[in-house]
Amino acid sequence: MAKNRTPRRVILDLAVTLDGFIEGKNGEVDWCIMDPDMDFSVFLARIDTILYGRKSYDLWGQYIPADEAPESEKEIWNLVHSKKKYVFSRTQKEPNQQATFINDHIPEVVSQLKKEPGTDIWLYGGASLITTFINLRLVDEFRLSIHPVVLGEGTPLFVDLKQRLDLKLVDSKVFSSGVVQVIYHWNDHE
Repeated sequence: MAKNRTPRRVILDLAVTLDGFIEGKNGEVDWCIMDPDMDFSVFLARIDTILYGRKSYDLWGQYIPADEAPESEKEIWNLVHSKKKYVFSRTQKEPNQQATFINDHIPEVVSQLKKEPGTDIWLYGGASLITTFINLRLVDEFRLSIHPVVLGEGTPLFVDLKQRLDLKLVDSKVFSSGVVQVIYHWNDHE
């Protein structure tokens, strides 16, 4: 039986290139490796909620793999779509059946989500939402998978941060694909 943590944690889980980009200059993520030994389904079992920016939600929040996609990819997306979804948007206000839209009061909304029963919360992105969450110090865990590729340009992971991030390494893994996963917490967190 899973033990609920109080409060739940917000985990930034993201693929990033060696030169610090989360997508290429045209939004491409074709460089992202889903190595079976990374066992992404284990991470998905640890969360029950996903937080998206509107652009990321429009691209990936309802994504359906092609019929010819491998079964493992379809299973991952089924797991993703089984989670509660919150979309942070300045423009879209209408709720839909797949997600709850949040337009303001981000710290209060996140604080309330963390107090609710459940498992951890995945901060999916995009870049603007990540920056907002870091600047408001709403990220509890930074789980970055550094991919062995250099793009030279694209969307950087960190932009317009208002503070220095003092983090401590709590875990690291190297996968056969060459991806290195690092997990950091704030230096003052236990």
